[in-house]
Amino acid sequence: MDADIHGHALRCPQAPYHFGKARAHIANLFSSGRPIIGICAAGILIRAVAPHLRHKSSDAPVLAISESGRHVVPLIGGHHGAITLSRTVSEVLDAELAMTTAGDVRWRISLDEPPAGWRLVNTGAAARVMPQLLAGDGAFLDGEALPELNDWFAHVPRGSAVTLTATRQQRTPTETQLVFCPQDILLGVGCARGAAADEVIDLVMAELQAANINAASIVAVVTADIKADEPAIHALASLLAVPVRVFDRDALGAETDRLETPSQVVFDEIGVHGVAEAAALAAAGPDGKLIHPKAKSGNATMALAQAGTFPLTTLPGRKPGRVMLIGIGPGKAEWRTPEASQMILGADELVGYDLYIDLLGAAAAHIPRRDFKLGEEEARCRYALESAATGKDVAVICSGDAGIYAMGALVYELLDRSQDAGGVSSAARRVTISTAPGISALQAAAARSGAILGHDFCAISLSDLLTPWAAIEKRIHAAGAGDFVVAFYNPVSRRRRTQLAAARDILMQYRGSDVPVLLASSLGRPEEELKFRTLGSLDIDEVDMLTTVMVGASSSRHLSLGRGEAVYTPRGYAKHLDRDSHADDDNRTSAGEVDDKMTGTGRETAT
Repeated sequence: MDADIHGHALRCPQAPYHFGKARAHIANLFSSGRPIIGICAAGILIRAVAPHLRHKSSDAPVLAISESGRHVVPLIGGHHGAITLSRTVSEVLDAELAMTTAGDVRWRISLDEPPAGWRLVNTGAAARVMPQLLAGDGAFLDGEALPELNDWFAHVPRGSAVTLTATRQQRTPTETQLVFCPQDILLGVGCARGAAADEVIDLVMAELQAANINAASIVAVVTADIKADEPAIHALASLLAVPVRVFDRDALGAETDRLETPSQVVFDEIGVHGVAEAAALAAAGPDGKLIHPKAKSGNATMALAQAGTFPLTTLPGRKPGRVMLIGIGPGKAEWRTPEASQMILGADELVGYDLYIDLLGAAAAHIPRRDFKLGEEEARCRYALESAATGKDVAVICSGDAGIYAMGALVYELLDRSQDAGGVSSAARRVTISTAPGISALQAAAARSGAILGHDFCAISLSDLLTPWAAIEKRIHAAGAGDFVVAFYNPVSRRRRTQLAAARDILMQYRGSDVPVLLASSLGRPEEELKFRTLGSLDIDEVDMLTTVMVGASSSRHLSLGRGEAVYTPRGYAKHLDRDSHADDDNRTSAGEVDDKMTGTGRETAT
């Protein structure tokens, strides 16, 4: 089996990947979508993943194996590969498989997990008909069943209570009917630039109805590579829950002799005689056939082809390509969002500063990586875009948040330029850009130290490598005049030692020397350190490249508590607190007067 081995740093030092806190580590792996095989008590696994459960159809498989290796128990993800994985593990270990899902125990099948290449149309009905089968009522298989579906169904008792229908045709299932579609239909689509998604979707749905083809039989939406960035095509694929694949001009041109409706107009426009039919046939393969020729609306075309092989183990063509801008936070795995972890897991390639990729630890295992040094930011982003243009899902790994002093802006700047003006290729301009937000240093510093960002704040980078110092100085004056809390990024470097001192002196013109200052270094890492200072006592020699400097506003406060120091910036609730305090004093005075009257101790005596 191809698997990574993770072990506790103290108990299993020989493991390639180590963790300290098992529960947090398991939760992080599960949230990223990674299957987990735990050689431990089932309760440890269950408690770790419980807060992160979403849906049985998407949760990653979780298996428990006894320490002896004699028992394998699938816990989570039975509808998402856990049963298949547990069977494989039990066979490798020659262990006893403790199956608990009813269909697998009785007949070695899950009705909502058919064989490869098949799709259950009415997934919600599986839970409804299963009790009937378990009660002894039989089922029968009708329609266009292929051998693998017959084999899969072999152990289910025969009868008439439940119908399992195998078909490519459109059906409205009855209450006791499950409809399974073989996914071997390729949907070719073309459209004018910027065509409305509704027009493309309406055309496809109308033609599927006319051809009596079930949408669940579609295995992919295919088109020309120059249409890889069309929102309407991606909206259609999302609706059908299938991937998009694209073909270049040569691949489409090779299908010219098989086209039923070649177009000279299309050839004059893009150099091929058709997009919808050609893409469908190219994806269907040399033994495939066109089953629904081109149909068109004002701005869109579609065609259907049936693949020459079944099931399609790999899809022809290439992915449109995607650059995923991923903020991993300061580096601590627990601070990484589930979306970021899932993107990393699904990446074909990791691109970034080598230290940032190293911070991923086991999450980066077995994923090809391209490391870049500091100062190679443009090359890093350009490489990511051009690599994605070849059909890869490329993850650009950034510390903090990818859109805050990181690679996000540079990626978009390259996309904003023409190739002649230093931008990227036309193919790279068509890739999809996705961003997973991350915890930035200012957020982490504020969380670790109290609530220094409790009121208005700003962030200023003190690096003058890309921004003239005069512009930075102007912004510091503006922040001082506006009485903002200021987070200084890139405060110093080995050669740049004067900017932070200048910034300190500027801010002291506006808020004095006693405002609190936080020096936060290596946040979320073992060497994390917080230092509480004042603006007047700020010593530049205490600051390094890994430090974020947070300067409080004139209203910011430093306090010492029994559990440590903290800084916070009030937001303006003091007037409400003072008013409530005065009201309490008035209430206490009134209550005292009433007490005096009732007890006879006041100037008035009860009669």
